[in-house]
Amino acid sequence: MRIGSRLLARGTLLLLCIITLQQCSAKPEPAQAPAVPAQAATDLTPVASVHELMRDIVDPISDLIFDAVGTEVTAKGSVQTEPRTDEDWAKVRQGAMTLAESANLLKMPRQAAPEGYVVDPTLRGPGAPELAPEQIAAKIAANRVLWDKFADGMRDEAVKVLAIVDAKDTKKLFEAGSQLDAVCETCHLEYFYPGDRKAVIDERNKKASVAPTKK
Repeated sequence: MRIGSRLLARGTLLLLCIITLQQCSAKPEPAQAPAVPAQAATDLTPVASVHELMRDIVDPISDLIFDAVGTEVTAKGSVQTEPRTDEDWAKVRQGAMTLAESANLLKMPRQAAPEGYVVDPTLRGPGAPELAPEQIAAKIAANRVLWDKFADGMRDEAVKVLAIVDAKDTKKLFEAGSQLDAVCETCHLEYFYPGDRKAVIDERNKKASVAPTKK
């Protein structure tokens, strides 16, 4: 009986040692990152309408790109404009970065125009150049994929400008500005003044652009 008791005690002690060694050698589970609430991705409240976003952000900030380089022909000769200093290039970067992020803002569902906004009566009606806010909203709602595609097109062109700023390539900046203008104008003709499409295209064909000479 004593021998059996001793064997049982030794067996129990051995089992406890094995369990303890396994627990000591086991690697601790990595700490899990706190889950991000699903609401965080959608808890966004637009402040501006599409009209206000275009008027107060997209349009003025794009001028930092469009006005950065070009050649103006006057009676006194030609005047060439281009970024020359780090500060000049920083302004172009500001314009490109803001435009790129504005694409995300445009893709957020929002009103087409602020409450009480009224289109000039002379611009409304069948075949009129400018659509009313409710018409714009209807076109966007009818095909969000197309609307988002136009926004992404603006973003892609703005990202190209960021790379050009890094290289400080004046010639490519001129070409990128022209391409960005074409992308924006295509969207405008689709959603804002489709009735003016012919006049805009005719005017575009009359214009002659002179690219600056790269130094």
